[in-house]
Amino acid sequence: MSLQSDVEALWQRSEDGLTASDAGSDERATLDAFLDALEAGEVRAAEQSGDKWVANEWVKQGILLNFSLRETERREYGDVGYHDVLPLRSTSDLGERGTRNTPDGTVIRRGAHLGGDAIMMSPSFVNAGAYVGDGTLIDSCDTVGSCAQIGADVKLGANTLIGGVLEPVEDTPVIVEEGVSLGAGCRVTSGFVVGHDSVVGENTLLTPRIPVYDLVEEAVVYGELPPERRAFTRFVESSIGDHDLFDGGAYKPAVVATAVEDRTLEATEREDALR
Repeated sequence: MSLQSDVEALWQRSEDGLTASDAGSDERATLDAFLDALEAGEVRAAEQSGDKWVANEWVKQGILLNFSLRETERREYGDVGYHDVLPLRSTSDLGERGTRNTPDGTVIRRGAHLGGDAIMMSPSFVNAGAYVGDGTLIDSCDTVGSCAQIGADVKLGANTLIGGVLEPVEDTPVIVEEGVSLGAGCRVTSGFVVGHDSVVGENTLLTPRIPVYDLVEEAVVYGELPPERRAFTRFVESSIGDHDLFDGGAYKPAVVATAVEDRTLEATEREDALR
């Protein structure tokens, strides 16, 4: 049987009542093999099909099974004890692949893939099921959520949050395509897709509930930032401003997207050279 069929069969058994106390060595072997495949980048929670991203439901099922079919255990991280169902990912392979992680707070949970020539600054956290591409920078105080898919040569500015989307299994997680630069303090949540080679200004919130005013195509889009855009937050008038309780106008956040300028690209290239 393939890993996918093993996971799907185990998922059905869990739906029928299999619990962590029932799981034995065979079930644990399947769970461990699945986590190994995630860490190697052999399976991913979402993949690109044409110009769309599609969730791999069985992969997300496998991640959920690793929580539901394992008991919480006391574990050690440095001199600190903690309690979790999953251990942390081994980092013994990072150095040989050119990846750097600074001490005291770069945490990679079991089942996360971290590409070659990547950088993790402390403190930062990559959750189970996440995929981080080659050459990507995860800066200080960054979080990459479960199942999030981060492309190659991406820069996540300091204090950036990349959400996940683990459930429901059919929903696509957050996607940040290759070559993207996110300024400090950005938030990307709820399955939003950031198109390749885009540059996003500091403290921008990208979520399907906030409209993106794409000035290149002269369209308003939701849930995605088209490729090769420069994006930043602006405030637009809100209909709530017509309410009697408001004195004057009211405004709501929006994202404005323009074409990436040459000088913006030159600035990101200079930063790449420093890295």
